[in-house]
Amino acid sequence: MVTAADSAECDVGIIDGRVAALGRDFSDADRVIDATGKLVLPGGIEGHCHIEQQSSVGGVMSADDFYTGTRSAVFGGTTTTLSFAQQIPGEPLRKTVQDYHECARPKAVIDYGFHLIISDPTEQVLGQDLPALVADGMPSFKVYMTYDSLKLDDRQMLEVLSTARRCGAMVMIHAENHDMIKWLTDRLLSGGYVAPKFHAISHADIAEGEATHRAIRLSQLMDVPILLVHVSAEDAMEEIRRAQTSGLKIYGETCPQYLFLTQSDLDRDGAEGAKFCCSPPPRDEANHQVIWRGISNGTFQVFSSDHAPYRFDHTGKLAAGPNPTFPQIANGVPGIELRLPLLFSEGVGKGRIDIHRFVALTSTNVAKIYGLHPRKGTIAVGSDADIAIWDPDKELTVTWDLLHDNVGYTPYEGRQVKGWPVMVLSRGNVVVEDGDLKVDRGSGQFVSRSLSQAAQPLGRLVPEMDPARNFGADLLP
Repeated sequence: MVTAADSAECDVGIIDGRVAALGRDFSDADRVIDATGKLVLPGGIEGHCHIEQQSSVGGVMSADDFYTGTRSAVFGGTTTTLSFAQQIPGEPLRKTVQDYHECARPKAVIDYGFHLIISDPTEQVLGQDLPALVADGMPSFKVYMTYDSLKLDDRQMLEVLSTARRCGAMVMIHAENHDMIKWLTDRLLSGGYVAPKFHAISHADIAEGEATHRAIRLSQLMDVPILLVHVSAEDAMEEIRRAQTSGLKIYGETCPQYLFLTQSDLDRDGAEGAKFCCSPPPRDEANHQVIWRGISNGTFQVFSSDHAPYRFDHTGKLAAGPNPTFPQIANGVPGIELRLPLLFSEGVGKGRIDIHRFVALTSTNVAKIYGLHPRKGTIAVGSDADIAIWDPDKELTVTWDLLHDNVGYTPYEGRQVKGWPVMVLSRGNVVVEDGDLKVDRGSGQFVSRSLSQAAQPLGRLVPEMDPARNFGADLLP
């Protein structure tokens, strides 16, 4: 039995969906699951996925609904998903959340929660809706520094950060410099460079680094922690590392696509490269080692899939036609089922990280940052019995027909993986066993989250925000 901190050879006793005891020889149980020779880990928590959500490019609907998305997640060892409720400009935020509840409630097979995507930070949203939704168990927002339909300017970012500080919420930031990307895109298109591979060129890593630096400075002015999502390159990673070294509460997340895909994957015949288009895009092979360094040295606290699944047809990647220009391609790659096996195989299996860091990156840290710990993210008396039993020696070759999403392809086709979850429990119920789904649609529950210590301000104010040093001006909420 393994947690982020410890491991022990023991039995795990479960009563009424929760861990009741850790000990030996619970032989009088109603059911005994023999995990001899296996690893018993906390179920993974997917902190960043897009399920039953429209893309930021062309309004394309994702391939997975809450049934296929959570089904795929649990076959990969994940027992809780935190996906996004994306605000539609002009629509009340509470209606947005209600719509997502109505989508998830009858379909999800594991527990789920929502982050809020804020694209229209009106006085109503900031003053009324967000505080109320935080109180309802959704204490995390995501904001974008790019995409025409979603981006916030620096002033709006400060207003959101101010609201988060007042409410105790965590802010997730997609950090890329919008104007750099737009300028590069326009120049590429005017020169006739329209193939999917030029998506990687338009999203220069310097654009990610600049926006990451700016996001950190905005958070520092407001004295509020932030989490930089899907970090792909050294420049952005080093900005996060410097901030952490200086004592700021800045958190980092990265994803499988930045360890296992490269920009050369976008350079394929016809529109095939569209399958690998995501933002930020995969970088080069040398950058893989950079990201591994950030995983091993603690720069990254979270490893998420950023599962954004679009079929390779007219309903998804090719919605603009069989040969779309790169800005017309829905951004995102699938990966919710392979997130854990890929990191286990290449991280734990090859000695880049130990098993405890694996659990922390994929479960425990996610639970702590987003207000789920200790109910989830660990195996401890009183915690939900969300458990994945791993066979560390199971080897397989990844093909899409082995997976359980609705995408139709995987960007990791043909990759060899060693280590796989062979049984998964959610709140003590066996969900996956012998390769079969054992629960019905709608068996998952919405999980209300608490405020997280990770989101609490440091109380370390820059001089201009400190009443003791700014002539008494009270500027913070």
